[in-house]
Amino acid sequence: MNKLELYQNYKTIFETNDTPRMFFAPGRINLIGEHTDYNGGHVFPAAISFGTYALAHKRTDRKVRFYSLNMEESGIIECELDNLAYKESDDWANYPKGMMQYIAKAGYDISTGVDILFYGNIPNGAGLSSSASIEMVTGVVIEQLFQLKIDRVHMIQLGQKVENQYMGVNSGIMDQFAIGKGKKDHALLLNCQTLNYHYAPLDLQNYKIMIINTNKRRELASSKYNERREQCERALTDLQTSLSISSLGDLSKQEFEANKHLITNDIDRKRAKHAVYENDRTIQALVYLQAGDLSNFGKLMNQSHLSLQHDYEVTGEELDTIVETAWQQEGVLGARMTGAGFGGCAIAIVADNGVDRFKQVVTTTYQEKIGYQPSFYLATTDDGAKEITTEGVL
Repeated sequence: MNKLELYQNYKTIFETNDTPRMFFAPGRINLIGEHTDYNGGHVFPAAISFGTYALAHKRTDRKVRFYSLNMEESGIIECELDNLAYKESDDWANYPKGMMQYIAKAGYDISTGVDILFYGNIPNGAGLSSSASIEMVTGVVIEQLFQLKIDRVHMIQLGQKVENQYMGVNSGIMDQFAIGKGKKDHALLLNCQTLNYHYAPLDLQNYKIMIINTNKRRELASSKYNERREQCERALTDLQTSLSISSLGDLSKQEFEANKHLITNDIDRKRAKHAVYENDRTIQALVYLQAGDLSNFGKLMNQSHLSLQHDYEVTGEELDTIVETAWQQEGVLGARMTGAGFGGCAIAIVADNGVDRFKQVVTTTYQEKIGYQPSFYLATTDDGAKEITTEGVL
């Protein structure tokens, strides 16, 4: 859908001649560092060109109206600025509602209601972080419409709060951070404990990042995500009986191996091993990318998937089929699941001249084994959440 169509939709749906302002927040892929964020480790995400558009205009009253072109059956969802509490029947609109509530609670003055039209081109349920994209685009909408000065890292933290406290999903800060602070042609190395970060140029030479969607829907809140988090917390508590650490991310591989006997439960020990080893891979990945060593970076991606498959057990047949098929293809440097797992997406670094064959082979194998086809997207990196200038559109 082009920008002009979005404007026309806004005016038709909200029955207005007002010209809204347009905003965009990307989705994200995580190149490496999975399930490390809430374990106090590092992640290595990049913002991508798929994301969420929001068109918005201030109202003169205190009514707030949301509409999603992706969820047209929901119609216009209304609430009052003075009552932004979670409401199950408001479904997807709880994400922008939560963001507005937490911005207001943080002391920023949202003086009037607002009409917001959303349109996302992130594949639904793919695990490319559509919920954080909605949160961050809403944050930028409110900041700009009401001329608020919200520190971007603070806005990111508010977005995480929406997930954790408002929606009840125990997720880390990576999604909002990548979406809020992304930079075109760069990935972002983030220490999830200190929030120290820096950008790494992402020079893929003659390769492309391919996103492969399993097309298996995954519902994060009802998945085993929270269970994995609890297992890691138990492992950390066991380790803290002898070690002065505040997170699994504080441990080197060597320290983990020397102290893993402290973890009393075998499954908890496997989960902790993944968190520690994956954090180490993330730090190595930065070194390889800075040196332009894509070959060794690809090997780290493969190791990451194996760890997620065997130690963290979050991959499943669909993701494993895609990744293992990818590994067998010529011109593939590396492949792994990305996101929380339990369905969602995998990523692969594929040679330019091998993209078509890659898609063909993976589709055939997946169809035969799983019974339906995957979807493919070529990912390009993008900047973080921002207002879009609309010259030449209207």
